[in-house]
Amino acid sequence: MDSGGAGWEERSAVRVVPPVQPRKLVKVPFVELAEGRLQGVVSSGSDIARVYVSSIAAETHNFNCSTNNNRPCGGIGGSYRCKHLNALIDEAVKQYGLERVARYLKVEAADGDNLDFLLKGDQEKAPAAMVFSRFLRHLTYLEVPASPEPLTEMHWFPALGAVR
Repeated sequence: MDSGGAGWEERSAVRVVPPVQPRKLVKVPFVELAEGRLQGVVSSGSDIARVYVSSIAAETHNFNCSTNNNRPCGGIGGSYRCKHLNALIDEAVKQYGLERVARYLKVEAADGDNLDFLLKGDQEKAPAAMVFSRFLRHLTYLEVPASPEPLTEMHWFPALGAVR
């Protein structure tokens, strides 16, 4: 156990870093900065059974939004972003903070700037299956009871501090 008494190195789960601001998990249950994109899963405003996989590419700021089975969002087109993408941006800023999201997307933003207005891009097809699959995987971990025992499927992760 470390001197702080946390003992997280000995557990199969680590504490999640809290969001910068409280988030609406019902609207955007999953948001990540990965694969050169801001991407996540956004709930449909009209159908409780439907979700959208939305993404914005770093540098180009090209975007995509489709259902989890790759049907395009009806509110997206040309250089116009849909409400799902705007919700994704808003929740990413709440989760990671404006500075981190802007830096990841490679855009200059100052405190108080609205990231929605700084991103100029066009619609571009992007893979949704991998993002949705990771979201589903995260959901399964929510059902795993906390335990100091390692998770079998994660045995390949190196222990923090093991390699010097």
